[in-house]
Amino acid sequence: MSAGGRSSVESDEGGTETAGSRTEPVAPRKGPLQIKPIHIVRKDSGTSGAAGAIEESLYEVRKKIYPRAVSGWFARWRVTLVIATQLVFYGLAWLDWNGRQAVLFDLAARKFYIFGLVLWPQDFIYLTALLVISAMSLFLFTTAAGRLWCGYACPQTVYTEMFLWIERKVEGDRARRMKLDTGPLSMRKIGLKSAKHALWIALSLWTGFTFVGYFVPIRDLSGQVVTLSAGSWESFWLLFYGLATYGNAGWMREQVCKYMCPYARFQSAMFDQDTMIISYDRERGEPRGARGRAADSGALGLGSCVDCGICVQVCPTGIDIRNGLQYECIGCAACVDACNQVMDKMGYARGLIRYSTENALKNHWDFAQILRRLARPRLLGYAAVLGLVIAGALTAISLRQPFKFDVIRDRGSLSREMEDGSTENIYRLQLMNTRESTQTFVIKAAGLPTLEVAANNTVTLPAASSQMVPVKLRVQPGQARPGVHAIEFELRDSDEPDIVARDRSVFVIR
Repeated sequence: MSAGGRSSVESDEGGTETAGSRTEPVAPRKGPLQIKPIHIVRKDSGTSGAAGAIEESLYEVRKKIYPRAVSGWFARWRVTLVIATQLVFYGLAWLDWNGRQAVLFDLAARKFYIFGLVLWPQDFIYLTALLVISAMSLFLFTTAAGRLWCGYACPQTVYTEMFLWIERKVEGDRARRMKLDTGPLSMRKIGLKSAKHALWIALSLWTGFTFVGYFVPIRDLSGQVVTLSAGSWESFWLLFYGLATYGNAGWMREQVCKYMCPYARFQSAMFDQDTMIISYDRERGEPRGARGRAADSGALGLGSCVDCGICVQVCPTGIDIRNGLQYECIGCAACVDACNQVMDKMGYARGLIRYSTENALKNHWDFAQILRRLARPRLLGYAAVLGLVIAGALTAISLRQPFKFDVIRDRGSLSREMEDGSTENIYRLQLMNTRESTQTFVIKAAGLPTLEVAANNTVTLPAASSQMVPVKLRVQPGQARPGVHAIEFELRDSDEPDIVARDRSVFVIR
């Protein structure tokens, strides 16, 4: 390295890396996912020798993680939720309701169908309520029991589990997969890798197809895909979402959770000492050490942890929970199931790794005492806000008018005098039928003496449709002074007279 502070890097494949006068060992590359870091040593101009050298790493080595399969109570819950969420996602798009797709976000027609509910752009407030409910639910669950969403229902977790299941079925268990990746290239290796990626790509494309099927009628989309006649918009999003699924769940996996997802970074702000998290009971487990099943751990001066490392092998993000809670932990509890199996084999009590809280570990609380701490002000506040928003949203939906209308004055003709001396104003009514049945409406106006609708005051709208209707209002001569007068339109359902909507406007007399 020159005195001017320039960096020089010399690298030897699989051996050492020299930066200036220092030599650092570098792990050899293993497979296409291994990235060799670059170490730069720079010297401050005012210092000399080793004390002035500062080592910097430009990026972290990407080490492929081979999660070991695990069974247990929490693993069964993960499988159950994977199946449940995917049955909803893949199946709901094919469900019919009143002769149409049950759930369809028709952007072209600007209508969202959710079973019997038809939402329009004017119903944006319901989307706002849904986002608030989702956020408050996330805050509530995170404060109570950590990253439950990440561990069991997040799409990244769900699809990674599905891709891992395919990988295990094709390539084998953890040891076989590691041996396959480090082994030489062969026809067997090419065949297994090709089969795995073919299945991954098929699942990814089906996922992209289903996603687009929520915005384009999925039966029409399936015909377009089969005949290769899908539009550019549909084709782009099908391939884009499929590629995202393939890349995130097949290749990036834990990197998405560790570096791309913002939730991992701000989750700690919602934790407190009474939050249930994946915890290692250090007091019981340390000092750790290997021993036989018949060995007396007390006589050996060892804790319950046999230092088998299985909790690390099953972790999808590759962390060691024995080092304490880390932001990479997604709360999947795979280490809990794995450790419980080891404890069973050793004849020890379960729960060395378990869901617990900092206060519970410190004060040796049982599960009943942990549950009693759930009713704390912070959690009750989240629950109260969530309950109020849900109640408000449900009330608004239940009281929602089955039709809407907006009054727009015809700016081309504000006011005109008719042959009989009456004054006429012209309006345009934007009518909207939110029901999935044809409705007939009666239009009335009030606010001035003799104010009436000049032509037919009834209009019929097809199901789930909108229409612009011109309306003429007249006032007989001498009934009001010149100027601008406030009036009110009334729209009433002819079949259900109790259902009425009103909107204000003005009537101009010259």
